[in-house]
Amino acid sequence: MNKIVKTSDGSHTIYVPELDEHYHSIHGAIQESNHIFINSGFDACKAEPVRILEIGFGTGLNAFLTFLRAESMNRTVHYTAIEKFPLSIETARELNYHEFAGQKSREILLKLHEVEWNHEIMLSDFFTIEKLSDDFTSLKLKGKYDLVYFDAFGPDKQPEMWTGEMFLKISKATVSGGILVTYSAKGEVKRHLKAANYKVELLPGPPGKRQISRAVKI
Repeated sequence: MNKIVKTSDGSHTIYVPELDEHYHSIHGAIQESNHIFINSGFDACKAEPVRILEIGFGTGLNAFLTFLRAESMNRTVHYTAIEKFPLSIETARELNYHEFAGQKSREILLKLHEVEWNHEIMLSDFFTIEKLSDDFTSLKLKGKYDLVYFDAFGPDKQPEMWTGEMFLKISKATVSGGILVTYSAKGEVKRHLKAANYKVELLPGPPGKRQISRAVKI
């Protein structure tokens, strides 16, 4: 059974015994997501509005932090997330991310989990989300994206998610100049990204991780 655990910055993650893996870094879930996906991804993407694709909705943390950043910047976001194994609402209600984000943020976090799957829902004047309950490896991507959050479990845990074929599929659905960010800086991942027509750079990682990858579609 999956278990909620507290990471070093006080924010929650989930431990999956079957994979012996956590959804986020045990050195700090919010710290990690902010560093990789918000600071290195969302803030670096200049598209307006910005169309975001997330591979692995998980706890909803990346979507939650994106909502908050977009609100603070009055920036319009169209957010698509793909998740094969959605969390239960009961588990989502136990997550503590709102404790780090001020008043009313718990309502936002719960809305992100409670909105109907496989339908485009407008959560605010600036944030629209479509959560797809599907298997990314067999799903045909629709539309074009400016920014991709690649946040699947690691290549050693879910190798089928990290193949050259998967990155090529994402590349075809990404606009020229679009950005992909991921926590993995493995050589194989970089090679797959380059083969899929991305220019890859390594950036300093969050605590507990030396480097992360940011790739720009050529």
